[in-house]
Amino acid sequence: MSNFASSVRRMVKRMSVPGAPTRRVVVIGGGNAGLSIAGRLQRRRGLEVTVIEPRTSHVYAPLQSHIAGGAARASEAERPQAQATPKGVAWVRGSVTAVDAERNAVTLASGETIGYDDLIVAAGIEQHWDAVPGLSAAMADERGISNYTLPLAAKASLALRDLTSGTVVFAQCPEPASAAGVAQKPMYLAAEWWRAKGVAGDIRIVFVSPEPSASANPAVSAELQRKLDEYGIETHFSFDLLDVDAARREVTIGRGIHRESISYDLLHAAPPQRPAVWIAEGGLADADGFVDVDPQTLRHRRYSNVWALGDAAAVRTRRSGGAIRKQAQTLAKNHADALAGRRLSAVYDGYTVTPVTVSRRTVVFAEFDGDDRLQPTVPFWKTLYRERRLTWIFDRHILPQVYWHLILRGLA
Repeated sequence: MSNFASSVRRMVKRMSVPGAPTRRVVVIGGGNAGLSIAGRLQRRRGLEVTVIEPRTSHVYAPLQSHIAGGAARASEAERPQAQATPKGVAWVRGSVTAVDAERNAVTLASGETIGYDDLIVAAGIEQHWDAVPGLSAAMADERGISNYTLPLAAKASLALRDLTSGTVVFAQCPEPASAAGVAQKPMYLAAEWWRAKGVAGDIRIVFVSPEPSASANPAVSAELQRKLDEYGIETHFSFDLLDVDAARREVTIGRGIHRESISYDLLHAAPPQRPAVWIAEGGLADADGFVDVDPQTLRHRRYSNVWALGDAAAVRTRRSGGAIRKQAQTLAKNHADALAGRRLSAVYDGYTVTPVTVSRRTVVFAEFDGDDRLQPTVPFWKTLYRERRLTWIFDRHILPQVYWHLILRGLA
């Protein structure tokens, strides 16, 4: 029996019992955003919560940077999807191909259709390695690595550890992206490792970024630039990764009419990213293809029973996993207000956070609002963004446990 059929039977059985859940909430996406909101909603009476997710393994993505940099094991970042899904939430294993918001229905790749009363889109953002010519081939080569997938992160750990000489190119992807700045993390970790091993002088580190500086916030950018200078990293800001020749191990970077070729021994790259096409095809998207929600309430601008959060939502902030907790809090409160016929009372202020690991014991804890202004969690601690060991302990050891045991359960 398919997961879908099993879920339907469980729904029918529960709905036949007096007082059983009667309102169907379907969540598209079983990642951080999807499970976070599902965990919050499943504790409320009157709701039947179903998550649609094709993957059988759930990955805590922030640890992939530590893995790529040789500071964590791959096994720490992955758990079975069934184990990660909150108790009381039905999991349908499948890929969404279409949404009919007029008929309140979701279609899966299998052809099955799931109806809903409320739809929450938490589908994330898709990686498109083929958007840069030759990039997919380069990642299949032994010299191509990344921290954007778990297998490539594990591959990066060994490749960066064992390198003793040559040129390493680290390429950051353009916006929109999920935490684009995290492409820098393995670079700092590797640079410190090579320095400790006494081979730093024989390794040329090249950082290519489409952004004009290391961070959109001037204070955080200055903090990261200090580390770039300390490690002797060669920077190419406002440059895009245009082409990769895996056979020749050469990248072409540039912008406008300017072009420059760099030969590499290792290429660490982040893939271009964009929202799923079915969002636009279903009439849910804004001009950029993301779910067209009010960025403060997270409710769809045209369909009152459609909501979105995470990387798939058209929010006015830098996308990252660190933004999801506050988004989930806002959406859950506003969803309850909507069902009760009240004015939506919760407001998402655009908070996001991207901890950037700059050594094996320190982190630059970058917290922003929607305008890239500093928004520290501790309001009176204005310099919380500076390189610290305390925030590294939180990012590396405490936050993963909070994620698995509280965030995914909708308890934090």
